Amino acid sequence: MQSGAMSKKVLFVTGASRGFGALIVERALAAAHSVVATARNPRTLIDLFGNQANALLLALDVTDEAQSHAAVMAAIERFGRIDVLVNNAGYVLLGAVEEASAREIEALYRTNVFGLLAVTRAVLPSMRRRRSGHIINFSSVGGYVGHAGWGLYRSTKFAVEGLSEALAVELQPLGIHVTMVEPGYFRTAFLDARSLAVSARAIEDYRETAAALGAAGAGSNHAQLGDPAKLADALIKLIDEPNPPIRLLWAK
Repeated sequence: MQSGAMSKKVLFVTGASRGFGALIVERALAAAHSVVATARNPRTLIDLFGNQANALLLALDVTDEAQSHAAVMAAIERFGRIDVLVNNAGYVLLGAVEEASAREIEALYRTNVFGLLAVTRAVLPSMRRRRSGHIINFSSVGGYVGHAGWGLYRSTKFAVEGLSEALAVELQPLGIHVTMVEPGYFRTAFLDARSLAVSARAIEDYRETAAALGAAGAGSNHAQLGDPAKLADALIKLIDEPNPPIRLLWAK
């Protein structure tokens, strides 16, 4: 691992107002890294990190590509570079595949997939110029296998897996690393109302499959085995690795 002043990084974190995002920002600042913390509502960020001199707090709706570019420009203007991009913003949509409306599906993909792409594409030009950088994309153990009631959400994580694998190959000759973080079930705000949507339409034929299994998963909110603080600590160590893995599977 690197040490001393050279190990201090500039992180750009999406979805930083709660859950893994907030913990990563907290740990990074405690380790004397500089952090660009972003969220749709920056008021929460101010409440959490407003007294930190090495934090830049920005409003960012990842579904707004112009706003993504503006946030990246502000980050580079403040800190001169972005060393690590943490694509953490996202949410869950529960429901059978047939139950979800086109609008619900499009909104889910706009955040979980297209939003990740928009921020990544905004950051990459500066990383390519420096021939250095690390992109950390939050996926899930759900990126490997479908599950009734969670199919649409998990399909977005399948997309993140495929995009990240391709990016890793494309960026490796340019000195830019890609890591997919694949958490299991963690005690975060992930299944709170702000991060969880349920399809408005309910079809009786799916009551024993999608509805039952989706509700069972959501019912474990804040009782999951995984300790989010441990994963946040692992990520702060990961950004100092000279050859980080393409996958970080973390069950608990």
